[in-house]
Amino acid sequence: MTRMIRAALRPGLVVALAVVPGLAEAHTGLHLVSADGAAAGFAHPFLGADHLLAMVAVGLWAASLGGRARWLVPASFVALMALGAALGGFAVVLPAVEPMIALSVIALGVLIALSVQVPVAAAAALVASFGLFHGAAHGAEMPAMASPLAYGAGFVAATALLHGVGLGLGALLPRAPALKFVGGAIAAAGVALALPL
Repeated sequence: MTRMIRAALRPGLVVALAVVPGLAEAHTGLHLVSADGAAAGFAHPFLGADHLLAMVAVGLWAASLGGRARWLVPASFVALMALGAALGGFAVVLPAVEPMIALSVIALGVLIALSVQVPVAAAAALVASFGLFHGAAHGAEMPAMASPLAYGAGFVAATALLHGVGLGLGALLPRAPALKFVGGAIAAAGVALALPL
C-alpha cells in the first residue's frame, strides 16, 4: 500500500519540483521561445502560482464532486480556456483578467475546503468562467514568433496534466481533514496573490 501511494505521488512531486522557480512571480513578462511555441505554451501554466494552483484545484474539486464531474468539470475549464486564449491572441481584452484569475484560486480553494457539492452543470459553468480568464492571459502572453496552434496545444496539455494531478491528489486524500486543509491553503494562497492587485 505504501509503495502504491509513493508511486501515485511521484508525478505530483515531479510537477512541484518543476514549478518551484516559477512560483516567485505569476507573470514576469519573460517568454520561453521555441521553434513552434509548444514548449512555451506547455511552460506557461507552470510559470505562475495562480495558474498552477487553479488548475490543480479544478482537478481536486472535480474529484471531490465525483461521478461525471471528474471529467466534465476539467473539460469545461479547458474548453473555455481555449476560447479565452483565442480572444487574448487576437488582442480582445477581457476586464480584470488578473483579479479574476486570483479570484478563481480563492473560490476553488474555498469550494474544496468546505466540500461544496453542486450539480455537475453548475460546477462546470463556474469552472468554465474561470477558464476563460486563464485562457485570456495565456493568449495575451503568447510569444510573437510562436505558432498559435502549437502554443495552444502546449498549454492545453499542461492544463490537462495539472487537472490530472488534482484528480490524483483528490483520490488519495480523504475528504476530511486533509482535503479541507489543502483547500484552505489554496484559498489563502489566492488571497496572497490578490493582495498586490
